[in-house]
Amino acid sequence: MFPVMGSAVSRSPLAGVSPGLALLSAKSSISSPTLSLGLSLGFPCSSRRKGHEFVVSASAGGGLALTGVIFQPFEEVKKDELAVPISPQVSLARQRYDDECEAAINEQINVEYNVSYVYHSMYAYFDRDNVALKGLAKFFQESSEEEREHAEKLMKYQNKRGGRVKLHPLVPPLSDFDHIEKGDALYAMELALSLEKLVNEKLLNVHSVADRNNDPQMMDFIESEFLSEQVEAIKKIADYVTQLRMVGKGHGVWHFNQVLLHEDNGAVV
Repeated sequence: MFPVMGSAVSRSPLAGVSPGLALLSAKSSISSPTLSLGLSLGFPCSSRRKGHEFVVSASAGGGLALTGVIFQPFEEVKKDELAVPISPQVSLARQRYDDECEAAINEQINVEYNVSYVYHSMYAYFDRDNVALKGLAKFFQESSEEEREHAEKLMKYQNKRGGRVKLHPLVPPLSDFDHIEKGDALYAMELALSLEKLVNEKLLNVHSVADRNNDPQMMDFIESEFLSEQVEAIKKIADYVTQLRMVGKGHGVWHFNQVLLHEDNGAVV
């Protein structure tokens, strides 16, 4: 408070404050985020009086309007890697999909089809009239269909990423699964367990290829669609192998077969 001509006059609280901040304080109702950002970053500000209020605007130097947007899409889309292909033989959707990843997916498609082929042969064997283990036939038929679905899922993913599906030859499977010591049921189930472990190993290799080529989307696809199911399948068939070893050949196998026959879906996943 300063005495002036016998009266008390309050000193302006804006004295000594920079013009930009003074304008902001003069209209306390101003709450524009853009204005506050512009003032805090030191952008030039201009003002004009409108009635009894100050109208404050901010602009960036160089004649560019302050928009608050750093991303410049129409400039960044000019990058070569974002250009849309003109050739009809080139995928339009392909982006950051390495040739090694494409080849790994095609190899896994072949793995899934080969395992499906083996399971289909097992189905045909156990469905014979002189074998007549319908539960095991049902189990391996459903397992064959499941592996074929996995192959088709990989094919769909290959197309989604802009790759080319290339189907490789299939190896002819066995047609007989009888074993003198183990019996056909145990022998076939042990073979199935080894196949599931092999498929899991191949999937892990595909995952490592995606990791090596910095493809997190492909890694997520393998993890979410295959790896958990594969571990569950290995555990399930391992249980079946243990049970078949306990029951031996003969009536125990028939009883095990009946359990599989009446399961809603005994297929490996």
